[in-house]
Amino acid sequence: MGVKRTSHTGPPRPRRGRPLIHGEAWSKVSVVLMDRQIARLDRLVSDIHRLSGAIITRAGVIRALVDGVVGSGLEVTTVSSEIELRDRIAARFKRRAVKASAVRHVQRES
Repeated sequence: MGVKRTSHTGPPRPRRGRPLIHGEAWSKVSVVLMDRQIARLDRLVSDIHRLSGAIITRAGVIRALVDGVVGSGLEVTTVSSEIELRDRIAARFKRRAVKASAVRHVQRES
């Protein structure tokens, strides 16, 4: 005696795994971030959640920062180093640029 199979007409079954949250093509990449940058991202994510209730991931913050900088119209094609790029971005957003010596000082305090 065989089992009679019928087509599924109910609501769609949920996908297994992580939910799709991107409406455009994407690639998974790996980047190296400094421990201080991870700590800063985690603190930012936590502060956003605490103050607004919104849940955002590290990756979401990084994507937003990239899109924000790229969409800002900031001219960065003439920079010659990561430090110069960082300082130019900081200046654009009216923040005092972090000097390399200050970064080393912060790292020693951690």
